[in-house]
Amino acid sequence: MPKLNDAEKTILFFLLPTGMVILGLYVFTFPLSGTVRYFLSVPLFLSLFFLLVGFILNIKVSKYLRSVGWIIFAFYWSTQINTLYYYENGDIVNAFLCTAGVYLLIYFAYKDITSKAECLPWLAGVAGISGLIYFSMDYISVLKNSLIEVVARHSALIYSIFDKNIKVEGSLIWAGYDYIGNSSPTAEIIFACTAIQSMLLFVGLILPLREVNIKRRLSAIAFLIPTIYFLNLIRNASVVYLVGYRITDMNVAHNYIGKSGSLIALIVLVFLVFKYIPELYDKIICTINLYREEGFVERILKKVIR
Repeated sequence: MPKLNDAEKTILFFLLPTGMVILGLYVFTFPLSGTVRYFLSVPLFLSLFFLLVGFILNIKVSKYLRSVGWIIFAFYWSTQINTLYYYENGDIVNAFLCTAGVYLLIYFAYKDITSKAECLPWLAGVAGISGLIYFSMDYISVLKNSLIEVVARHSALIYSIFDKNIKVEGSLIWAGYDYIGNSSPTAEIIFACTAIQSMLLFVGLILPLREVNIKRRLSAIAFLIPTIYFLNLIRNASVVYLVGYRITDMNVAHNYIGKSGSLIALIVLVFLVFKYIPELYDKIICTINLYREEGFVERILKKVIR
């Protein structure tokens, strides 16, 4: 079999995630049935297992385990594009990020094979640790629903400090005009509204830092989790207020105002963590600079740009 040149390899590199995205859009339509969802749990947890084992083990095949893990993980996310768009009322931001993520995960798989960057095992640890915890909770209904209801109650409690026109039942919240008029609920708290993703992201970013002693890692996590949780309650209460009093609709309040506020808060927290754990900054800079270790993709793209 003839050896592929750099251009042919690069075409295959882009065809793989593009094929996954097309498959995800046209085959895994919204809503996914319970059978399909549980079928997809197989590649999901298999990918996270490969990534975590590839992080823990320091042997020659570790990079191949991680690479396989990234590819399977990319396939899983390609099946979630429609879900992330429709489940949150036409959230184009989530759908775009999910699509871009498929390409990024394939890029990590490629770099694990072609590069020796010291941040690559750490990246696998980030995905393996945070992903296993998050998706385990997502698939265990009791844990998931309990967290949702607790966050709904606490969000309503924060709201009630400033306005008594608030009622909560399970995951449903009535506020403002909706409470006064006793109409349909203002908002429903879902799993994505609990900030569990942000909390576990920081857990995943910090725990795999082998260069940092365990005391510093646990201290940072102990500060971040309650801080993120409280900030998320403020965000939820603000969104409910904006929608409940008809200041704006849910799409603008949640997908633009709420997410912009969350992004700003996360950026501030990231810089605080950088000050306390500068090793995390080094890993992120290493990740950003992965393209500098040239492989066939970088060489071809450089020629195209020129």
